[in-house]
Amino acid sequence: MTDSNFYLGRLVDAKTAKPTNTRVEYDPADLTTHAVVTGMTGSGKTGLCVALLEEAALQNVPAIIIDPKGDLTNLLLHFPDLLPSDFQPWIDPEMERRTGKSMEEIAKEAANSWRTGLKEWGIEPARLRALQNAARFAIYTPGSDSGIPVSVLSSLAAPDLDWESNREVLRERISSTVTALLGLVGMNDIDPIRSREHILLSNIFEFHWSAGNDLDLTELILQTQTPPFPNLGAFPVDTFFPAKDRMELAMVLNNILAAPAFETWREGETLDVQSMLFMPDGTPRHSIFYLAHLSDGERMFFVTLLLSAVETWMRTQKGSTALRALLYMDEIYGYLPPTAVPPSKGPLLRMLKQARAFGLGLLLATQNPVDIDYKALSNTGTWFIGKLQTERDKNRLLDGLESAAGGGIPRAQMDKLISSLGKRIFVMHNVHEKMPVLIQSRWAMNFLAGPMTRAQIPDLNRLVGAGKTSAPVAAEGKVSPPQPSVEALQPVVLPSASQPANVQPAVNRQSQTANPKTDGSLTKPTLPAGIREYFLPQNYSLPEAFRSAQRAMPSQAMIQGVVYRPSLLAAAQVRLLDRKYGVDSEITKTALVDSLDRRGIVRWEEFPYAGPALDKVETTAVSGARFGTIDAPLNDSKSMTALQKDFTDWVFRNAEVTARANTKLKVFGGPDVSQAEFMKACSDAARDARDTEIAKKTAVIEKKINTLEDKLAGEERELREDRSDLNNRNLESGANLLELGASVLGFGRKKSVSTQFTKHRLAQNAKAEVEESEDTIAQYKKDLSALVRERDDLTTEINNQWSSLVNEISEVSIKPKKTDIYVNLFGVAWKPYYLVQSGADTFELPAFGAE
Repeated sequence: MTDSNFYLGRLVDAKTAKPTNTRVEYDPADLTTHAVVTGMTGSGKTGLCVALLEEAALQNVPAIIIDPKGDLTNLLLHFPDLLPSDFQPWIDPEMERRTGKSMEEIAKEAANSWRTGLKEWGIEPARLRALQNAARFAIYTPGSDSGIPVSVLSSLAAPDLDWESNREVLRERISSTVTALLGLVGMNDIDPIRSREHILLSNIFEFHWSAGNDLDLTELILQTQTPPFPNLGAFPVDTFFPAKDRMELAMVLNNILAAPAFETWREGETLDVQSMLFMPDGTPRHSIFYLAHLSDGERMFFVTLLLSAVETWMRTQKGSTALRALLYMDEIYGYLPPTAVPPSKGPLLRMLKQARAFGLGLLLATQNPVDIDYKALSNTGTWFIGKLQTERDKNRLLDGLESAAGGGIPRAQMDKLISSLGKRIFVMHNVHEKMPVLIQSRWAMNFLAGPMTRAQIPDLNRLVGAGKTSAPVAAEGKVSPPQPSVEALQPVVLPSASQPANVQPAVNRQSQTANPKTDGSLTKPTLPAGIREYFLPQNYSLPEAFRSAQRAMPSQAMIQGVVYRPSLLAAAQVRLLDRKYGVDSEITKTALVDSLDRRGIVRWEEFPYAGPALDKVETTAVSGARFGTIDAPLNDSKSMTALQKDFTDWVFRNAEVTARANTKLKVFGGPDVSQAEFMKACSDAARDARDTEIAKKTAVIEKKINTLEDKLAGEERELREDRSDLNNRNLESGANLLELGASVLGFGRKKSVSTQFTKHRLAQNAKAEVEESEDTIAQYKKDLSALVRERDDLTTEINNQWSSLVNEISEVSIKPKKTDIYVNLFGVAWKPYYLVQSGADTFELPAFGAE
């Protein structure tokens, strides 16, 4: 026996139908051209397949094993010591009732049977131990946590293939994935060319995968509502697939996330084929996918995703003629039918045609040879044909083989061989050999306890120490990137007529941890008609964002992206008009609410906004940004309408300006007039009124004063004249007296006495007139002084009166009318946050705030 070959059994003499002592060895490289095993229940088909997988493990060939019935879980039951106590836990308890023997006796018989069988087939205990240590075995249970759960819904990641050079292959994978997804929700028999649902979802996949972007189911549901492209073909999206119909599709898809039964589909390890074929240290793995608990639709969905993942992994490998890995399907019935086109058929057909070049072998088994596509299996290099149930099965198989092999297999010869088959006897037709042969499959090294139930899976995994792998190994030995958490894939609450978006509890985010790849969605949640939305600008630089969050900025901090979180923005322009008080003002009331009560209760005064002007809020988001989820009431039209009314009422109650008034002076000032300016206006008004009243009330006195002043001036002028006349008279009177004396003494000309006395009398009269004028002037001055005092007293009184009115100022509150309140901004405000990476930490910082 060659160590590098598979030991499958012994040759059987076709004439006698008895086994010979000739060993049957199988070159594992022949499996790169694939193999099919067929046979009815009880034909030994499972035992032969187990032997093939055992040999693959011994040759360090990893395997992906799809087990729809639970038979392949026996691959974990390797007991090199052949102790009855090892066998006993896995024996069907019904055996005790049916045989009347104790479990210990049954276990002892099973151990002896295996010891004898292995010895007869020349299999030493050392080979059993080598099998136990050759590979790491594990059972995966998609849709269940009995085994290792598989997160198939957590990420529909873009394959690690160049789009341009693998466009056709990737489109085929998209088609298979979409068909499987629609089948999971009950949309079977989908025509990818005619189905609007298939076309829409396929275009969403292609939009992201062609750009190298991953897509998860949450994102797919959201983008079903809001596709990331305007047209499908020549028509706008809404014409090709109206929004109402897209909503129905999104609701159906959302059931996958919303149904509690699908919770486990979002948990566990991702479909990382490399990590399921190899441990981090390079040890091969045999990963068994137990599907007995799934419905037909769920099985088809998972198998399609798994086959697509294997195909993608295959295309990342280098070419090889040796057997690199094995893909085994225990039952292909329904997955490769002759006429129907289930989603699993595409990847199976492609791998049957192309996997050989990459060293990937497909081992396919079926107990139903009637309903399989023999043309698709024409590339299969090896057939193992066991006992068939009916003549119809045999004839259908012969017809299929004849067409698949292109006449290379003589029908009569194959008919004769198949007719002579017994249990564990198979016709092996290998294109690499000259002719078909009969073989008897060897004794399985693993204990064939029969199908296992889901309840036994945990014990089986514990038996071999299987658990979640700590670090999946990517191609080329690299560690695969972290996958989305379960929390990032919560059910999406889709809209009714007034509620369109996915919902999670609202939070007031100033700085918190975030995963830039999974926190938020690339698709902006859809809002109902009538709810406006705004995008607040990024007015913070990164250093300003750190200062705003009161955090020190590490030197290695870098912006990895932007995520928008929803807030409620409300702003109103209020006109306050009161012509009486001279008020004509406009004020703005703005509130930015980061966290809302789900009941729609807002204390507006607690959320004043004092940031930059919002008259030019942005209408689009930053390219490539992610979006947080929207919580009620932001996604509810009725709630938002009620909130806007409440905001308007709050503005009406709280919007006012203070006007100043001096009613006696009839001076009024609005809020734009300062107190100093108002006081000056009052002083000016009082001074003008004072001057007017003074002028009016002192007019008579002024007239009297003017008259007296005129009389005084005339009297003073007359006094000057009288004094001048008096002086002249006195001079004349003196001269006359001298002349008179001289005449008496006999000197000069003689004057008459009467003349002299006349001049004296005139002088006396002049003196009297002077004295009279002086008395009159004194009286005038006295009267004038009295009038001036009267005028001054009146002026002082009037001045004091008006001066006291300057300070009689009152303040009046001017409130708006409801018709003067204009709500110019009200709706969802998308507030930007920087996704900042600093070392191993990723967190959010506000990118918008007060400058």
